Amino acid sequence: MRRSVFVRLLAVAALVALCSIATTAWLAAQLTRTSIERDQGQKLATDNQIYASLLTHATQNRDWGEAGQVVRTIAEWHGNRRIVLVAKDGNVLADVGGDRGPLPATPSAVVDPLAVDPVLVPDAPADRIDERVLGPFRTPMGFRGREDHGKTLSCLRARKKGLPTKDCQENLLPPDTAADFSALLALEDLADACLTRKQLPSVELNLDFTPATGVPGPDKPAVAACVTASRKEQLTPYVAPPALLYLMSPSGTPTTAFDVTGNGWQVVGAAAAVLVVAVGVTAFAGARITRPLRALTAAAQHMSDGGEAPPVRVSGQDEIAGLAKAFNTMAAKRAQLEQARKAMVNDIAHELRTPLSNIRGWLEAAQDGISDRDPALIALLHKEALVLQHVVDDLQDLAIADAGALRLAVEPLAAGAVLAQVRAAHEARAAEAGVALTTEAPQDLVVMADPLRLRQILDNLVANAVRYSPGGSVAISASRQGHEVAITVADTGMGIAAEDLPYVFDRFWRADKSRTRSTGGSGLGLAIVRKLAEAQGGSVDVASTLGEGTTFTLRLPS
Repeated sequence: MRRSVFVRLLAVAALVALCSIATTAWLAAQLTRTSIERDQGQKLATDNQIYASLLTHATQNRDWGEAGQVVRTIAEWHGNRRIVLVAKDGNVLADVGGDRGPLPATPSAVVDPLAVDPVLVPDAPADRIDERVLGPFRTPMGFRGREDHGKTLSCLRARKKGLPTKDCQENLLPPDTAADFSALLALEDLADACLTRKQLPSVELNLDFTPATGVPGPDKPAVAACVTASRKEQLTPYVAPPALLYLMSPSGTPTTAFDVTGNGWQVVGAAAAVLVVAVGVTAFAGARITRPLRALTAAAQHMSDGGEAPPVRVSGQDEIAGLAKAFNTMAAKRAQLEQARKAMVNDIAHELRTPLSNIRGWLEAAQDGISDRDPALIALLHKEALVLQHVVDDLQDLAIADAGALRLAVEPLAAGAVLAQVRAAHEARAAEAGVALTTEAPQDLVVMADPLRLRQILDNLVANAVRYSPGGSVAISASRQGHEVAITVADTGMGIAAEDLPYVFDRFWRADKSRTRSTGGSGLGLAIVRKLAEAQGGSVDVASTLGEGTTFTLRLPS
């Protein structure tokens, strides 16, 4: 068998060497052509990067006053391009990287955040308005799905129309919500003026700029056009005006192709060298290659049959040795992952078994006539269904965090306002448990975080603190520590034993060793807290004394 493999290796090596003589010239030409195409593709990618950089500047500034500095900075990264930016009135805003020669008749692109080029930005919105342009709005588009429980927006609309209204209490709204509502009403005024000119009825808009009520089919295009035009009119003062972008080589001429003529003898010489080296190396390496490959094949076959692959002996420092090391590492990781998978399946089965058993028992009792199908039974079934939904939602959050697919919108937040919102959300539950809930934060303290994910972290920590501190107190405070903001949630509850502290952030861990729900949730809340903190560039730790209380400290960039 060894001799047969060795002979086949020699035959294959000889065939490859002979074929290489005939194909070397063709490969040389193809490689050269591929190199040229790759160079052209890189230039196209560079052009897209330049356009994206200028578009970002236009969304963040109201004019092109610093266009020269911006273009010079871009040119330092892309020194092989001439970049010219011209205003619509013909005024040259910037001209970097060239000899100031004549410009082409047609610009490469128009930099306008209110009319994004869908070719250069494939994921541009349908109305071609850059979603980063907020204008008078405070909340990014993806985070405007709030519910107006106080009907403040409807009250403000009625007041605008001159209808009798009570106090709309807009001063009680969070600043971001109040700003969004005010901007939305202004947008509706602009859209109504446009619709009036087209002899169409006015519309009320949602925070995502869709009509709040149904629009007849024939009127939909006209209404959408008015809304888009009104948005552009409203956002125009907040962005730089449109500018023409010209991208060329520094000399204004296209790049020349490579000259591949006259290389025939070099190709023939290279082919001959390849033939000699291939035969010699193949004869030397054949026997050395087959032995470790055969061991790897046997180990892989054993693994494919369902067994645990034995470690493959590693010798030398060549590629085969590297492959053997990688295989051994893969086998060890596979065993660890299998153990973790089994533990995870057992934990999930344990979490779902109790509520499912309860639901099944109550339903069977109702079917047998032992229990009445009354509101009390429905309430019990609903409660257990909520438990199942909570576990599934927590597992989904952890899966998204593990995959690195969390969508974050980090922005500066006033720490005091965030803590006040958390206190208001948990005050009723704390009062029921007899827990004194307090907050403390400097007025000028600002933290960089995603507002929704920060609330999710604090809600988890405060809910746990209230649950484990009946009749006690929970203090939420924020302070600056160097370049970070530290937010602490301290309770006077039962505390956590020192031997349990290393496992607090593990999934499905609870201090209650019986794993009942009488004193805890799904066991996933603190694992989610750690994942969300790390995703925002922060960290979380815990300190506790049994019988005295527990303090969780969240650290985020300031």
